[in-house]
Amino acid sequence: MSVRVCVLASGSRGNSTWIATEQTCLLVDAGLSRRETYARLRAVGEDPRQCRALLVSHEHADHIGGLRVLGLDLEIPIWINSATRAAITWDPKLNAFETFCAGAKFTIGDIEVTPFSIPHDAADPVAFRFQSQGIRVAVVTDLGYIPELVKQHVKGCHCLIFESNHDLDMLKVGPYPWHVKQRVMSRHGHLSNRATGEFLIEDYDGQAQVLVLAHLSEINNHPEIARLTAMEALERRTGGEKWELHLASQNEATTVFRW
Repeated sequence: MSVRVCVLASGSRGNSTWIATEQTCLLVDAGLSRRETYARLRAVGEDPRQCRALLVSHEHADHIGGLRVLGLDLEIPIWINSATRAAITWDPKLNAFETFCAGAKFTIGDIEVTPFSIPHDAADPVAFRFQSQGIRVAVVTDLGYIPELVKQHVKGCHCLIFESNHDLDMLKVGPYPWHVKQRVMSRHGHLSNRATGEFLIEDYDGQAQVLVLAHLSEINNHPEIARLTAMEALERRTGGEKWELHLASQNEATTVFRW
């Protein structure tokens, strides 16, 4: 028996995360092409043909860019909420849908899934918490601030994949138009390194054995800034917990984390 987690890609050019047990394999978001998704899965020893379902967090292109082709090729259900489904123009050949509602648990194989609402500029965006064999994993990106609901859902996780999108100073002096900078910094935009660091100091329970910083901006962030901010925060609040800090990349998959 095992639980395996791999972030295949994370960033503004494509997002996708693999959650797997011996019985059930799921793909959370489909922001990569079919070819790239399959290549990254095979590179880490996983079989894309074992995938049982595609889960969609929200309708932005970096989360659904490969959804049509993957859905048609794998012939598996797409789990999505009603508002997100309505915000997407679908190929009529895709007809295997399952609907969920934020806050309502459902089960795929031996994995219990809890979608929960997050503040982002999309129709009805969600993050996910997964549980199987006593192991809990949360995938939380694309949110402008961290409401109490999110704090509660990430407690007790063995693996936490959490956004650390931008460095505020880099964003302010960077090349984005002002209206885009305002969107990113808004309460329905993305989390800064500073916001994630404050969460790690003040509200994080320290239970995750693996913490993965995700959705780093390639333009308005630098991996070492994100890493140092998180490390300093963790060291300030740690009570002797054993943890690993990893950074998800746009260009390659993380290692496969196993329990």
